[in-house]
Amino acid sequence: MKILNFGSLNIDKVYAVEEIVKGGETIDSVSFSESVGGKGLNQSIAVAKAGGNIMHAGCVGKDGEILLQALKDNNVDTSLIKTVETASGQAIIQVDKHGQNCIILFHGANYEVDKAYIDEAMQDFAQGDILILQNEISNIDYIIEVAKAKQMKIYLNPSPINENLNKYNMQAIDGIFVNEHEGAYLADKEKVEDILDSLASKYPELEIILTFGDKGAYYRHKDINIFQPAYKVDAVDTTAAGDTFTGYFIALRQQGKSIEESLQKASKASSITVSRKGASISIPKIAEVD
Repeated sequence: MKILNFGSLNIDKVYAVEEIVKGGETIDSVSFSESVGGKGLNQSIAVAKAGGNIMHAGCVGKDGEILLQALKDNNVDTSLIKTVETASGQAIIQVDKHGQNCIILFHGANYEVDKAYIDEAMQDFAQGDILILQNEISNIDYIIEVAKAKQMKIYLNPSPINENLNKYNMQAIDGIFVNEHEGAYLADKEKVEDILDSLASKYPELEIILTFGDKGAYYRHKDINIFQPAYKVDAVDTTAAGDTFTGYFIALRQQGKSIEESLQKASKASSITVSRKGASISIPKIAEVD
């Protein structure tokens, strides 16, 4: 069983600020740093740090060597990644003194993922293999179509929320990772139980993992309902918290761990992640989580 993450690759430009900037404001930043990111890259590194074997597919520009090297340094297979003429994707990130963040994305090379490349990248995957998707690259609807035809198991993290989600065949998705905002959008509900009930009603076969920040995580699949409390830490930077949780949960389930153990360790890992600055560099290895 192989794991493929068809996902984004971004160069993160991070500004530490006292407060997130408001409309019409000009503010000073406390500091600036540049690092690698993208929900796709972060989740691939999380899978690898959790002990999973993972291949990453996606596009980078000629400025993308830093992205390829970061994946290689973390034991992610980069042989399927394509270099294109367009500049690599970027994320402009503000992180305030409470560790909360807001992010502006430039798609760049992430939107150069075309159908011919998808067919080529996915040709050696088959029934039972796992596919991880986010919502930061082009032609995700086609990737889902190809994966479904191959009978791969498809996990979707529908972030960021935008109109592209309306094109996706949600009936083809096996598992979904959403935070409280994404869950509320998809379910058109606000309360945890209402979100879970609505999604389970719309998609009765769907494995639902709902993360609710420092409140914890909720798992719903058919008759299985599990709540995993969050581990309390002093949050410094929440940028890669959800990506850590997603990558850890998928890797541990692929290794045969129980749902309960996978939720517990994914929660521990994401708690460690938010206690550090940075995105992928803040993700712990499984030994530290254990």
